Amino acid sequence: MNVAILPDVAVRSRLWLPRRVLITRSALGFAHGRAIAERAAGFGLPVEELSSDRLPLALPDDPRRAYAAAKGTLAVTVAPPSKLKLQPIAPSADWRMDLAEGCPAHCNYCYLAGSLKGPPVTRVYANLDEILGNLDAYVGQGTVTSRQAARAGEGTTFEASCYTDPLGIEHLTGSLAAAIEHFGRWRGDTQLRFTTKFAGVEPLLRLPHNGRTRVRFSLNPAAYGRFEGGTSPVEARLAAMRQMAEAGYPVGLTIAPIILAEGWREAYGGLLAEIAAALDGAPDPDLTVELITHRFTEGSKAVLTSWYPGSSLDMSDRNRTEKRTKFGSVKHVYDRPTMVEARAFFEREIASILPKARILYWT
Repeated sequence: MNVAILPDVAVRSRLWLPRRVLITRSALGFAHGRAIAERAAGFGLPVEELSSDRLPLALPDDPRRAYAAAKGTLAVTVAPPSKLKLQPIAPSADWRMDLAEGCPAHCNYCYLAGSLKGPPVTRVYANLDEILGNLDAYVGQGTVTSRQAARAGEGTTFEASCYTDPLGIEHLTGSLAAAIEHFGRWRGDTQLRFTTKFAGVEPLLRLPHNGRTRVRFSLNPAAYGRFEGGTSPVEARLAAMRQMAEAGYPVGLTIAPIILAEGWREAYGGLLAEIAAALDGAPDPDLTVELITHRFTEGSKAVLTSWYPGSSLDMSDRNRTEKRTKFGSVKHVYDRPTMVEARAFFEREIASILPKARILYWT
């Protein structure tokens, strides 16, 4: 991407531009870290080069102002050694591969609120070559696509959007494009996966991806847009999905989180019809679907309520039950009758409206 035209691109695409960019001393030691700083400067953003690896956030005491300040901060750091010890990420993929942590969007249901510690600063990693060079040892070692016959055709899969939306920050990092090109060159039976609520796919369309990256668009009915602040409109995401399919990428849907509010059948039925229309006549997109219902913990509920005190998102006990995770924490999920009804609805409607789509999982 030509840095000289970046500000104009930002205006046209409504890209996220942080109010503050910090780069740590260690991050400056990596070419990719310096390149991120140059990209940010190309947008006219002030870049603070730090004399240490400590982030001087100095956030306001007021929780709302502190949240806004953190959300408006991009920090270029070095991924610690723990990030190079990949973790399994079933049922999505074999392994979690982090290019960054944190997200510029303002989703009222954000699961990162209960997963990441500290202020919601977006941290991007300068040691990208180390992250990508570390992946070879994990090929064939996963338990999802590496071993499950139903998904064996995907090879060993690496998920890049567990703790971030890599497309939402790509104009500043270039990390996603580099990862796509890395997988495109890789001779092993592998696949990069990421999901996004953004639509700025233009820099990715002409990359030599060789079909080894699957992009999934996270979608909810437009009526729920009030819960997804700072993201691209659903219509723009659908257009981007069409572009990626036409560019030869395998594409997918992450319908998440499924919010079973009043009128949900009509809302999601309409969304599926919009998806079918967006892909009509496109090259075979090898379409996959991942269905994830809304859930929350007491911790995430408390954080989200403090971040979005006026939200109308239902996090009450209505139609809910408790589910204990393998780590011992408790999630509030929809109760069994509600889940059974919703799953039957989605399986029936997807088979009817998107007959070539493959449902990977329901959770």
